[in-house]
Amino acid sequence: MANIHEEEKLEKSYDSKLMSRLLAYVKPYWHWMALSIVLLLIITVADLARPYLIKIAIDDHMNVFDTTYVAVQQNELPDAHHYQYGKQELVRESDFSGDAKARDHYKIAHSGDSYTMTITDSAGASKSEALTADVVNSFKDTETNALLKIGGIYLALILGSFVLNYVQTLILQWTGQRIIFNIRQQLFSHLQKLSISFFDSNPVGRLVTRVMNDTEALNEMYSNMMVTLFKDVFIILGIVVVMFQANVEMAWISLVCLPFVVIATQIYRRFARAAFRDTRVKLAKINATLAENIAGMRVIQIFRREKQMYKEFEETNQEYFRASWRELMAFALFRPAMETLSSLALAIIVWYGGGKVLDHAIQFGVLYMFISYIQQFFQPINDLTDKYNILQGAMASSERLFQLLDTPDDIKNPANPVALPQVKGRVEFRNVWFAYKGEDWVLRDVSFTIEPGQTVAFVGATGAGKSSILNLISRFYDIQRGEILIDGVNIKHCTKEDLRRAIGVVLQDVFLFTGTIRDNIRLAEPSISDETIEAAIHYVNADTFINRLPGKLEEPVLERGTTLSAGQRQLIAFARALAFDPAILVLDEATSNIDTETESLIQDALVKLTRNRTTIVVAHRLSTIQHANQIIVMHKGRVREIGTHQALLAQGGMYYNLYQLQYKETFEHEAAAASQS
Repeated sequence: MANIHEEEKLEKSYDSKLMSRLLAYVKPYWHWMALSIVLLLIITVADLARPYLIKIAIDDHMNVFDTTYVAVQQNELPDAHHYQYGKQELVRESDFSGDAKARDHYKIAHSGDSYTMTITDSAGASKSEALTADVVNSFKDTETNALLKIGGIYLALILGSFVLNYVQTLILQWTGQRIIFNIRQQLFSHLQKLSISFFDSNPVGRLVTRVMNDTEALNEMYSNMMVTLFKDVFIILGIVVVMFQANVEMAWISLVCLPFVVIATQIYRRFARAAFRDTRVKLAKINATLAENIAGMRVIQIFRREKQMYKEFEETNQEYFRASWRELMAFALFRPAMETLSSLALAIIVWYGGGKVLDHAIQFGVLYMFISYIQQFFQPINDLTDKYNILQGAMASSERLFQLLDTPDDIKNPANPVALPQVKGRVEFRNVWFAYKGEDWVLRDVSFTIEPGQTVAFVGATGAGKSSILNLISRFYDIQRGEILIDGVNIKHCTKEDLRRAIGVVLQDVFLFTGTIRDNIRLAEPSISDETIEAAIHYVNADTFINRLPGKLEEPVLERGTTLSAGQRQLIAFARALAFDPAILVLDEATSNIDTETESLIQDALVKLTRNRTTIVVAHRLSTIQHANQIIVMHKGRVREIGTHQALLAQGGMYYNLYQLQYKETFEHEAAAASQS
């Protein structure tokens, strides 16, 4: 039997297999994910274009002095900006794609308020001509227009990135939320299919952690990591490509710290995985402790165990704190290391590139571009660190989620089920052996038959196997040997749904859901009308207290029905059972711990409920079962006596002893009266 406590023993997971299963949930939304990736690629190109545009603005358009121009023919004018000097058409040498050596070169210089144009022909001869301020301003105006166009392109990139980021975020978040919605639905559906034995051994708090906290960790992966990871990779690759195209030497200098980044990342990976897994395990443990203590708060306060439970919770909380601290320490060391390496790389670029600018080996715009790209280069690396954290959390959570999803249902439907038609209610046990664990038998070779419409009661000491019989009839557990038949059909040969549709169960501890009384009777079954509900509450005498409530059937019910008395909850449970109209009614200690007045109402309701349907009762109060068609006495998992109330008393066996223990004084009084007569 699967037990999620075993998660603490997990040492290594197969990431590729886990990721493959996680990606399977993305498959229905692959086109939306693909669209997000395409949008991210466009956004990345826009982000990478900005420093390059500023580099062009600085190097090509922010200085008309110390800039070399070449003379070209009208038909050789490029798409780039060109200038008019006298009758010559000039373009920047950097914009000319032809053979610049065969052309005349022009260069503007200034000294104070005077300007000169130095012209050097292809033979190397040069001459200087004085320039007026108007001629220089015409060159400046051309650059100003170019800068305006570059500014417009830059603004368009910003606005375009904003719109695309908005659309991409909406698509990605919607897709991520739909995936998480589907996972939660699958988890809840799977939990509903698991056998009762699974819930016997797994705390509610841990299961809630699986469905809520662990799926939220996956939400972070689907919404904030999986697709945006492409953006970080695009940026890193794009920066490397652009830098090497711009200047190979500067590119290598910029990446000199990259080996240290790889080493730091590998060290971080080694410690982060274990820390994340331990944190998730401790979180599940603290949730389980909280759920248990809150559910048992009444007992804790009655027995004044607040201090002791506080100490136990403090120990669990300390374990979670220490696990979280180890996780934070790993992250706290890695992030500053990345910041330090980023600053070191920037300092190297400024030192080396600044020297190159002073030596006129590169232009200042190129240095600015490399500084901008280095700052952008380490940002996605830091983002990848965050995404690695998200990935580790998702992997740790997915281990437990898939462990839960892989937990098999012990009670399986047959491959070729036998249909259960209109159930008459004949129940038969044939040589049934049953144990919850191994061969610690709770029932030993139990056989009996209940005919349709009969009321049969099971009595016996605690641990005799009475409640186990009721659980087996509904197939909450499977027997190890023998057969259980309903109308001659082995219950293992029909579906659980068909079987349980024919059986109504009223337990001693009635569970009511948050909602209204009407909701708790109908239980979301659309075929049950309001008229059926009203008839049911009247039939079982529940209307005697429901009609006195302010909201009547619409009266709010708090969690577990804590605002209602035990008897009121029991009557609601009877009404619920009657509304579903089962062929077989199972009552497990349904009249215990009830006050005398409510018991009379319940007894009257029981007479009506059991009419014309097979009824199986477990009761400690023998007075409530005296009119049963059969009473079966259980002892240590075996059937010891079967008969009516009077027949069993006449036998003077185990039932007689039980009756004598409960009604000793009455029994003695009746015996004395009989002897006197």
